[in-house]
Amino acid sequence: MTPRRKPQQSRARHTSGALQEAFVRLLVARDYDAITIREIVDLAGTGLGSFYEYFANKEDLAKVCVHLRSKTLLRALQSCDQNCDGTPLESMACVAVDRLVDIHRESPSHWGVHYLLERRLSGIAAYSKMYERFVREWARLIGAASNRTCACPADTARTCQTILYGLFAHAHLKGLSTARMHVDLDLLRLQSQQALLGYLTLATTPLPLR
Repeated sequence: MTPRRKPQQSRARHTSGALQEAFVRLLVARDYDAITIREIVDLAGTGLGSFYEYFANKEDLAKVCVHLRSKTLLRALQSCDQNCDGTPLESMACVAVDRLVDIHRESPSHWGVHYLLERRLSGIAAYSKMYERFVREWARLIGAASNRTCACPADTARTCQTILYGLFAHAHLKGLSTARMHVDLDLLRLQSQQALLGYLTLATTPLPLR
C-alpha cells in the first residue's frame, strides 16, 4: 500500500506525514470506527482537499501508516550486519533486538496502534508479502554469521521473526489496553534476547574453529 499520490516535495511530505501522525494520535484514545476524516484533518492542521490528494479514504490512510511503519522495522533489521561481516550470530541477534527496542522506545503508544491496525486491515496476501521480507533478512543474517550454521536457514529465519514479532506486538498491544500506556522495554529486550538466543542455540550448529 502506497499513498494515492506519492508526495515528492518537502511540503507535500510534511502534509502527508501530518495526516498520518494525527490519525495515529487519535487512535491512541479512540476506536477506529469512531474517528472521522474531519477530525484527522483538523488535528493535522490541513484541509479535506489535502487529505484526498494523498488518500482515498480513512482505510487507505491506515494501510499507508501500517506499511510505512513496517518498512521502518525492516530497515532496522537490514542494518544489523553493516560492517559486521564475520560477526557471531548471537551478537547480530542481540543487535537486532536492540534496534527494535530503540525504535519502539520513541513512541510506544503509536507502535501499539500500528500492531492494532495491522491486525484489522492487513489482508493475508499483503501481510505474507511483508512477513517474507523480514524472513529473508533473517536468513541473510544467519548466513553471514561466522560461528554457526543450520540445515534449514529459511525455517530458522521464519522462527526468529515469529519470536520477535510475537513478543513486541503482544507487549505493545497489552500496553495500549491499559489506562496509562506503558511498555517495559528493558524487560522486553531481556525476554526477546533470551527467547531468540535460546532458540538459535538449539536450531543452529557451531562451525569448527579455524
